Amino acid sequence: MARAWAIWATRRQAVEGGRNCTSPVSAWRRLPQQPQQLPVVLASAAQHQPQLPHHLARTATASDLTSTTSTLTARLACLPCLPSSLLCISLPHHAATLPPLLPSLLQDRATSAADVASCDSSFFCLIRSWIKRPPPSHTPAAGAAALTKLPLPSIPPPPLPPTTLTQAPPLPLRPVSESPRPPDPASASSLYLALGKPAVATWPPRWLPASRCLRFPTARTLVLREFLDAPSSRFRGPNRLLTKRSWNYLQAGITRIMNDLEQGIDMQMYMGVYTAVHNFCTSQKAVGLSGPAMHSNHRGGGHSPTGTIQVPITDIPRVQIAHLLGEELYNNLISYLQAHLKTLVEESKSHTEEALLTYYIREWNRYTTAAKYIHHLFRYLNRHWVKREIDEGKKNIYDVYTLHLVQWRKVLFEQVSAKVMDAVLKLVEKQRNGETIEHSQIKQVVDSFVSLGLDEADPSKSTLDVYRYHFERPFLAATKEFYQAESKQFVAENSVVEYMKKAETRLAEEEERVSMYLHQDIAVPLKKCCNMALIADHSTLLREEFQVLLDTDREEDMARMYNLLSRIPDGLEPLRTKFETHVRKAGLAAVQKVQSSEGDKLEPKVYVDALLEVHSQYQLLVKKAFNDEAEFTRSLDNACREFVNRNEVCKSASSKSPELLAKYTDVLLRKSSTSIEEADLERTLSQIMIVFRYIEDKDVFQKFYSRMLARRLVHSNSSSDDAETSMISKLKEACGFEYTNKLQRMFQDMQISKDLNKEFGEHLASVGSVSGVDSTFSILGTGFWPLTPPSTHFHPPAEISTEIERFARFYKHKHDGRKLTWLWHLCKGEIRTGYCKSSKTPFTFQVSIYQMAILLLFNEKDSYTYEDMLSATQLSNEVLDQALAVILKAKVLLMSGGSGDKPGPGKAFSLNYDFKNKKIRVNLNLGGVKETKQEEAETNKTIEEDRKLVLQSAIVRIMKARKKMKHTQLVSETINQIRSRFVPKVGDIKKCIEILLDKEYLERLEDDELGYLA
Repeated sequence: MARAWAIWATRRQAVEGGRNCTSPVSAWRRLPQQPQQLPVVLASAAQHQPQLPHHLARTATASDLTSTTSTLTARLACLPCLPSSLLCISLPHHAATLPPLLPSLLQDRATSAADVASCDSSFFCLIRSWIKRPPPSHTPAAGAAALTKLPLPSIPPPPLPPTTLTQAPPLPLRPVSESPRPPDPASASSLYLALGKPAVATWPPRWLPASRCLRFPTARTLVLREFLDAPSSRFRGPNRLLTKRSWNYLQAGITRIMNDLEQGIDMQMYMGVYTAVHNFCTSQKAVGLSGPAMHSNHRGGGHSPTGTIQVPITDIPRVQIAHLLGEELYNNLISYLQAHLKTLVEESKSHTEEALLTYYIREWNRYTTAAKYIHHLFRYLNRHWVKREIDEGKKNIYDVYTLHLVQWRKVLFEQVSAKVMDAVLKLVEKQRNGETIEHSQIKQVVDSFVSLGLDEADPSKSTLDVYRYHFERPFLAATKEFYQAESKQFVAENSVVEYMKKAETRLAEEEERVSMYLHQDIAVPLKKCCNMALIADHSTLLREEFQVLLDTDREEDMARMYNLLSRIPDGLEPLRTKFETHVRKAGLAAVQKVQSSEGDKLEPKVYVDALLEVHSQYQLLVKKAFNDEAEFTRSLDNACREFVNRNEVCKSASSKSPELLAKYTDVLLRKSSTSIEEADLERTLSQIMIVFRYIEDKDVFQKFYSRMLARRLVHSNSSSDDAETSMISKLKEACGFEYTNKLQRMFQDMQISKDLNKEFGEHLASVGSVSGVDSTFSILGTGFWPLTPPSTHFHPPAEISTEIERFARFYKHKHDGRKLTWLWHLCKGEIRTGYCKSSKTPFTFQVSIYQMAILLLFNEKDSYTYEDMLSATQLSNEVLDQALAVILKAKVLLMSGGSGDKPGPGKAFSLNYDFKNKKIRVNLNLGGVKETKQEEAETNKTIEEDRKLVLQSAIVRIMKARKKMKHTQLVSETINQIRSRFVPKVGDIKKCIEILLDKEYLERLEDDELGYLA
């Protein structure tokens, strides 16, 4: 809605019909006849603006009158032709015509003619009109006396900047004692305040009668007061006195706030001081100016001028006058604060210890609270003079609140801080000795020390320098002295375990003390201080006790010692060394124990269980007592690696541990009558992997494990394919793909063999060939299976020869060019007997292929000589003797002739028709279950040969990459590369280097260097 300057006619018929409104001046002149009408001019027609008196001319467009976003300038002055005066106190030069308490309300929000009618930002316009009549008195005293009889609303102080001050409690304003007079609509003057929307809810004050509140269609207004005296242009309060008298008035208000803030101040004094600060800084009268001050750049520290001259205000620019007066007001405030604080210093001398603390806290709280309100009252000074000085880079200039803190620190704090700190330390010592104290006092002292830290480079920022120097430094010194004395006495009278409990309690108390009333900045220094006094000074005594705790398995006390020594640098390293030595001794003792009890027939299970028991015991200790720390885990690993690879059992052969571990794994994965549950088996395999990780000669384990796996697969003796696969996966995770590549190919060959047997059966069915033998063939890759061809000739019996020839022809037809080598020593089968007279149920013998050939001979006749068997089977004497030994032991055959109980030349063998056995299925194939000593020797020999090849390949690989290397560097790097499989000996590496030199892979160079020959 467009709004422009116009006249709101006071007569209703003129508004409705437009009559008698030919001139805006005529409308204005009708106002005296109807004084009860609201003498406020609202805009409605821009065309009337030229007809208004020149006093009402404005500098902005007419549409800006009620704008909420743009700057408004309503330059209204008193109309001389009217008995009523209309004022808009948005301009500083109009403020002189109003009482001193009113302009400050506007000056609090704006210093120019801006922001008059905004309803959303709480800017307001004060419009005052009154009926002119002779006042009872025109003196300033009479005006002030009349003013004190009028009620004033409790107007809250301006809000504080959030980055400068904390929120202050409401100022305890109180109304004047006399009751307000009822307004007289016919003669009283009315002052209206157009409030912003957020402020309406808080008005009117509870002591202002509701009848005083009026509501108009255009704005929410509130009648503030009534004047019956002379026009306010004649009124002169204390803010219009000369600077000295003005300062005296300000000083009285500041003293009231400083000393009697609890009693509250009335609105008259509050607004008077606020207005006086403004008028002091903007006075246009002649003021006393010091000669040096007019040319000095310093705006906050100059005092005691050498001379004073009276300079008319018209001879000095207005801004410069306000500048100089702001400096004088700032210096006067400094002088006042210094005098006030010196008085407090003198009063503090009569207090000691806790009484001094109480006094200091009371005065600090009183002082800072007063500083916040004084900061409010001096906002004009802060916004203009202080801001300008800081922007110009002047030093030692602060806002009013910060100035209070600076003066407190310079005048009072420097004098009493040492005594206050002594009282605080005595209070803390009482608490440490078990007495109850009022810790809130210490908290308030700490907060005051922190508040006094100001950054000299940027006063808007705070530092902890004051707190650290005056509080933290003496507090830490006293703490160290207290605990050094206490710990020394306690250790002399109590055990080490009791002292550790005491130290833990004290450390917990100090942590609680920080959270209770100390500043968080002291947390780390205080922790270091207590650690030095309570732990580091007695660390040798604690470490000596650690071995006793290990020997007696006092887990809780070891955990307590760990927690204490972990607080100091390098406090745990001696403990780790002792722990490693202790675990190594425990492992060696466990192996020695089982070695003594088992002798030469040491069972793999007993040996591995002994190793696992020691590891499990101390691994649990590391988790519970040592917080599963990585360094203690490393010490445990080093100790276990030592007693696993270099113990009493390994003295006979360094490869004994991996061999026994592989045999124990074979026992677990092989079928047996005592098979364990799958979950238990998986758990046990995981434990085996724990020992496996500590084994240095992992290639030895690989050789034995692959040979035993081959036997399990060939003889279909695995307890579970899933368990076999799980074990291979664990080995692959520990050592990589190359380590388990052959093991996985072995499984693949077994699957291929199953498919091949199925195809062979389908082939026999397709050609109509019927076999009386149920046969299964396994095709094993020569490069992946750790098997050797048989060392003897063998002629298979006629019953199975035909089946073997058929499969050979089928395989050759399917894979032309491949050669089959029969591993007779790994073949086995079952034969059924029906000759036994003592059993109606025929027996089934599980036999090897060699035993099968021997027993099938007795289908022809009942007795054979040793020589006949050699001729029929084509076996060597050693193999035949081994096969016959098991048959004779089971009494399936009876031996006669010759001397001795062992088979050999000259012996005769006959079938035992009276054979008896509790089992229907009798296993005679026992000779191949256990690996003979000769086979173990062959395995160890293979290991040595493989190691030489591995070392040579590693050396060639290194030299191919480096081209040239020192001899010692080559040896060192070879060890690092091979360590994951086994720990090579330096002598073996040197032998391999010599072999490569002879083969001309390497050449010798100067300075003990070796070169690579492509």
